[in-house]
Amino acid sequence: MVDRVLDESVVRHIAQLARLKVTDEEIVLYQEQLSRILGYVEQLNEVDTRGVEPMAHPLPVVNVFREDSPQESWSADRAMANAPDHHESFFKLPKVLDQESA
Repeated sequence: MVDRVLDESVVRHIAQLARLKVTDEEIVLYQEQLSRILGYVEQLNEVDTRGVEPMAHPLPVVNVFREDSPQESWSADRAMANAPDHHESFFKLPKVLDQESA
């Protein structure tokens, strides 16, 4: 089913974009797995889907909403009560993106 195997540099680039640290052994494994996935997608692209209505989910899905009623807001102290780290009324979080890579 696999016509061509993804280049190692492509897999490394995908891992970098996903912020994943991968070993050389994992690169080889992911080359094969990602190539098979892309081969499967190519196979699906060959299927004639004219007249087939697009859908987001194979089963009927409905949201159940609660009644929206006004309520009193939490105080800053209550909101911060379980925060692992905060300063005054602000949550302190670890840095997610480095400025150099953003």
